Formats: sequence, structure tokens, C-alpha cells
Amino acid sequence: MQIIKELIQTLSDKEVVDVRIGLHWTAVVVQEDGVLKCGLSSTLGSSHDHETSGPDVPDAGSLTELNGLELAEFALDERKVLRSVGMAAINALLPSTPELFVEDNAEEMIARHGAGKKVALIGHFPFIPSLRERVGELTILELNPKPGDVHADQAENIIPGVQVLALTSMTFPNHTLEHVMSFIQPGTVVIMLGPTTPLTPFLYDYGIDILSGSVVEDIPSVLRMVSQGAGFQQIHNAGVRLVNMMRAGF
Repeated sequence: MQIIKELIQTLSDKEVVDVRIGLHWTAVVVQEDGVLKCGLSSTLGSSHDHETSGPDVPDAGSLTELNGLELAEFALDERKVLRSVGMAAINALLPSTPELFVEDNAEEMIARHGAGKKVALIGHFPFIPSLRERVGELTILELNPKPGDVHADQAENIIPGVQVLALTSMTFPNHTLEHVMSFIQPGTVVIMLGPTTPLTPFLYDYGIDILSGSVVEDIPSVLRMVSQGAGFQQIHNAGVRLVNMMRAGF
């Protein structure tokens, strides 16, 4: 969690305007000088164990009374749902850097750098069947493996042997990022993907070469979809743009 702690230290505080915890996605909206920005995170599952652990969101109904940095600190919390709020807050608080964005999607980035190479993808994404045809060799590491996947607990055996590693940004709220990164060998191209991805050059210093994330362009529409249980393709269509950022040299 050290990366999250240091990332939070780079942020400037902003007023919290809205918090939505949906079935699949969590959104936090902040404002500064009348300018709104919305950050997203995948919603981690509820504990379903309120009798022993208490509610997943103890301050439910009052989250907008906290400031942005207070919400961001939730990314370090033991409660999974609050970690999603924290990551969404971090993404909302990050400075906007549209001048650094490259218009492309994660599949294209992985295919471009993985052509003829061994690639490991952490997380099961919809584009896997087409991606498999475009890279040399593809291994899928997944906590809940589907047919053809390898369980994520084999990461230490798989990651050292690949030339390209694409990892889900859910390694942030899952608190597994630093564990995964410890297996990467020098020279490996590392791509982080998913709407939870913090779009900040800060992460280049930790060995991530390409950040493939999202920008919310139609905040009211996306908030409505998040609140009504929309999946990512639905909120993408409602007003989310897919963008990439690359470390110098990529």
C-alpha cells in the first residue's frame, strides 16, 4: 500500500460534490473553482457480514461532508467498498493532463507491444479472444479463473518469464499491486489498464510504462448510469472516454 500512500501525498484537496456507489462502479465528483471532475473505480464486493464487522460504509449518507483527501484515504481502508470510494476519489483529485493523452484503447496497446512476445494479462477482459491472435503467447492470470485462465496465485511463476505484463488497475483497491510488481524482471513492458487506473506520470517511477484508463466527460449521465447498476460498456457509451498515457520512450 506504500504506492497508494505516496500517491495520495501528491494530491491537492478539493470539495466533494457527489459520491455514488453502484453495483459495478463507484464514482466521486469533486469541484474546484466551479470546475467539476469525476473519478471512477470498480466497486469491490460487500462483506455481507454486518453483524461482526459493521456496515461497509459507516458514514453512508454523509460522505459528501468529507473533503476529497479524506475520501482518498479510504483507499487504504480494510473495508473493500470504501477502498473503491478511495480510488474513485484519487482519480477525481488527480490533475487533468489532456496534453499527455493518446487516443487508443488497452487492447491496441497490448497488441502493439506484445506482437511476437510472451504476454501475461492479469484480469479477464472481454477482448481476450481477439488479443490472443495478435500476440506471441498470452497467459491470463485471474483470481476467479475461467476456462483457459491460470489462477492468480501462479503470478510468481508466470510473470518473470514474460516480456509484456498487462495488469488490471484493480490491483490498487485489491492491495496486490506491489506484490505483483515484485515479480517483474528488468526490460518488461508494463501496462496498467481499466477505468480505475490513476492517470498520473507519478506511476512511471514505479515501473509502469503505459497507463490505459478513462476520463468522464458527461458527469450527470455517467452518475445516473452508475447509480442504476450499469456495466462499463454502458457507462462508456454514456460519456466515458478511453485514453492512454505513456512514459517517455513509448
